[in-house]
Amino acid sequence: MKTDVLIIGGGAIGSAVAYFLKAAQPACRVIVTERDPTYGKASTPRASGGVRRLFSLPENIELSNFSIPFFESFPERMAVDGERAEIGFKKGGYLFIVPPSACDMLKMNFETEQELGVNVAWLEPDALKERFPSMNVSDLGAAVHSPDDGWLDPYSVLQGFRKKAKSLGVEYVADEVIGFERTATSVSKVRLASGSEVQAEWFVNSAGAWAKEICAMLDIVVPIEPLRRYEHYFECESKIEPLPYIKDVARLAFRPEGRGYSGGVPTLDEPRGYNFDADHDYFENVVWPALAHRFPAFERTKVKNTLPGLYDQNDFDGNLIIGPGAGGLENFHMLAGFSGHGLMHAPGCGRAMSELILTGRYQTIDLTRLGWQRIRDGKPLPERGII
Repeated sequence: MKTDVLIIGGGAIGSAVAYFLKAAQPACRVIVTERDPTYGKASTPRASGGVRRLFSLPENIELSNFSIPFFESFPERMAVDGERAEIGFKKGGYLFIVPPSACDMLKMNFETEQELGVNVAWLEPDALKERFPSMNVSDLGAAVHSPDDGWLDPYSVLQGFRKKAKSLGVEYVADEVIGFERTATSVSKVRLASGSEVQAEWFVNSAGAWAKEICAMLDIVVPIEPLRRYEHYFECESKIEPLPYIKDVARLAFRPEGRGYSGGVPTLDEPRGYNFDADHDYFENVVWPALAHRFPAFERTKVKNTLPGLYDQNDFDGNLIIGPGAGGLENFHMLAGFSGHGLMHAPGCGRAMSELILTGRYQTIDLTRLGWQRIRDGKPLPERGII
């Protein structure tokens, strides 16, 4: 087989790239390889679905400034044959809460967000308690509220991008990449488990938590590791006022979901690896105490479901790696290492990757600082106080 662009990994990220390539250049031939078209262990369907503009890096804020309005119009944009692509977007807002020791950091982020046009409000503890009376604010210094942010259904986003891309002529191949043919500066083809080969001009590694396995086939070492996290669904026996998506520096993160709530306490202390086992004591030992401390009403809560999933954790600095350069390859693009921010930035990064491939440079949001060069230079670009 021959194609212009071969995308490795057909989750939300890879499918967004495929969509933007065909939308911008209908004549561009695009093939997406996905070894598991059921997406049984893919990261997208196991994500929390949060989408927010609350970051410290301008690049991440700008990606959200594009992606979140895109999601709001997603049902119409991704419609196929008149059928809308509903994704259950709920503009419930985001709330970052911090102790007094982190107020200066939160203030710097807040000012950056304001400069980039984000609708954000600074809340002192008294105002926070007035707005959310069920919350324990005794140990808090401040909060930032972004009412235009929210959450959506991750699997519906994946299927919406995938169906729209296919309707535009993208070919999805249910097969696994097992090897490459390359020179010192470029890749020419991939070998698939079925025995087929695919030649392409451009290659995109959007394999998420498995991105490092793809790179290893090219003798490239990347700092991306699979990191297990849990998404718990739980209900509260006491009634609480409507809540936004709440995140704190102790890593507690949860949001309303149906009759209950969805969230958890991800930890970077989790051993790296492809582990999908569920530790059913984790909620009681870690998540429940954090919930009950922040909202005493959660003293009486029941966990109904625990879903393990994987971050493509960039242990170098926690941010995505985008673009060419890994292994000295000019036509092999990285698009992984999102560390939990992939779904929310899929539209922005899909557009950015299509710009790189079709024009050779970023046309809208300059993501140069998030490229491979920082890995080569050993200069991390982390978020500030963001989980």
